[in-house]
Amino acid sequence: MRQTEHELEHKISAYIDALFAGVGASQQLFDLKEEITTNLNEKTLDYKNRGISEDQAFKEAIVSLGDLSGLVAEMRQIGQDKAKQAVYSTMTARISLAGTIAGSLIILFGFFNVAMLYFMKLDAVSISGSGIFIVAGGALLTYSLLTRETRQKYAMNKIRAGLYALSVGLLLFGMFSAAVAGFATGEVFIAIASLMMFFLVGFGVFLFLILTGPDRRKR
Repeated sequence: MRQTEHELEHKISAYIDALFAGVGASQQLFDLKEEITTNLNEKTLDYKNRGISEDQAFKEAIVSLGDLSGLVAEMRQIGQDKAKQAVYSTMTARISLAGTIAGSLIILFGFFNVAMLYFMKLDAVSISGSGIFIVAGGALLTYSLLTRETRQKYAMNKIRAGLYALSVGLLLFGMFSAAVAGFATGEVFIAIASLMMFFLVGFGVFLFLILTGPDRRKR
């Protein structure tokens, strides 16, 4: 089964590389290739589930995409237009930078708030409640860092980055809910149950994303 999936991935990769052969590298091209890869993979599997052979299913999936010559021409133009690439990269970089700063500040606000409430000698539930800021800041920071293009890597697809942010948020929320539930009830098993419920889902999503992620390195 795994070998079959690997062969399909190789077919799709070879087709897309041939389709965009000679097109200059850009963030827009990377995003488009990833989108087409996902569509081809889903459509091929859909046709296979209808009882069609993999080769025929792959051909049908390609036909279903329609004429891509316009997209190829557009990507070729963008690859040659360094000014347009620079504008796109600068815009996304600014958005990512704003999210990175905001996420970091929210995390710091959460830590400072926890420390302040602790020295105010409030109850443990009230103190741990401020940890929700750390959860939100951690998710935002994760998304912002992954959607930032660097000299070595292209920015991650926004949907995948959002899933990474969700997984990190679930992991952090699991620890947050465990602390609140444990302090509120005084029962360790309730804290563990709260942790387990969110942590396992978050870890599962995170592991899936790591194992299925495309190579974002610039060649």
